[in-house]
Amino acid sequence: MTTPSGEERTDGSSVRIGALVPLTRPGWVEAGRHLLAGLQSGVRDVNDAGGIAGRPLELVVRDTAADPQRAAAAVDELAGLGVAALAGEYHSVVARAVAARADAIGVPFLCSSAVLDALTEQPTDWVARLAPAQSHGWQIYADFLLGAGHGRIAVAAEPSVYWASGARVLRDHLGPRGGTVVELDMRALAPAAVCDALAEHRATALLLLVGNPEPAMSIVKAVRGDRRLDEVMIGAPAGQPEFGEWVRSLGEDGGAIPFLRYLPERFGPLGERVEAALRERLGEAPSFVAFEGHDTVTVLADVLRSDGARAAGAWPRVAVEGTRGPIRFSRTPGIGVWQWAWPPVQVVDRDPAEPGRFRVLHSG
Repeated sequence: MTTPSGEERTDGSSVRIGALVPLTRPGWVEAGRHLLAGLQSGVRDVNDAGGIAGRPLELVVRDTAADPQRAAAAVDELAGLGVAALAGEYHSVVARAVAARADAIGVPFLCSSAVLDALTEQPTDWVARLAPAQSHGWQIYADFLLGAGHGRIAVAAEPSVYWASGARVLRDHLGPRGGTVVELDMRALAPAAVCDALAEHRATALLLLVGNPEPAMSIVKAVRGDRRLDEVMIGAPAGQPEFGEWVRSLGEDGGAIPFLRYLPERFGPLGERVEAALRERLGEAPSFVAFEGHDTVTVLADVLRSDGARAAGAWPRVAVEGTRGPIRFSRTPGIGVWQWAWPPVQVVDRDPAEPGRFRVLHSG
């Protein structure tokens, strides 16, 4: 997978990229679908422009299902198939497993959408990332909270290195500015108990550091239905409200929940063209994750055209126009992979009166 006919090539005529995406539960399937659509759109554009030195670019897709071990095994399988590079992944804990294995066996990996700062344990030239690091994006979100007058923050959190890292970013950024962060352990609390805790702590904002659709949606319904909490803002920095499933399930209750997305204020001509193509492919408005997928292929095509087998050393020489602006990679303090610093970052929400419409609340 995937040539125009939907079949894998076996004659060596194509240049292969291994695409790792969550396509089944417990993975975030809608995010995976958008990421894959973006990757496929990018491949189509590259092949329409002549491919890689006249050879067609091909995706070989593997479903990670949000399982780090499954993803690491897929890296070995794809390397055995001779892929020139690896691309994709949405879940940070899975992307970390992919990055570790890619580094260990020497296959270039461009991470599309995972934000965990510590994507690798040590610096490597085999891995680069398009998405902004969590410490960057979540600090922008924390600035938004302070600007909106929220200093007493509660986080409904599940156990995960990703959620723990996010909570730490919020505490470290809000604490010196007079903010407080109270953590509610979702292993022990039902949604009704979350409401009681919010009232007890007099929190002005609740952040959902939990999985989607559950328990995120049940928490939203409980808080929205509790009159004690009418003034409590619900937030979702990880982006749960980005996808259509959110509004289809929650309706107007899913509005006014600020989240992070990585899109510019306005698209240029390339972004507008790709947005139209993605909308047609998906049958709905594309999320920022779809644009991350398209930009991933644009970068890898540039790397493979110019450096081929030496792709691992090519990241600092990348200079391409992506859908969301010029893309270049650098070394960023505290991050062990080559990083685009930075994609555009927005805090947005859905308009409760028109849940299909997004409102930009803050940019960073």
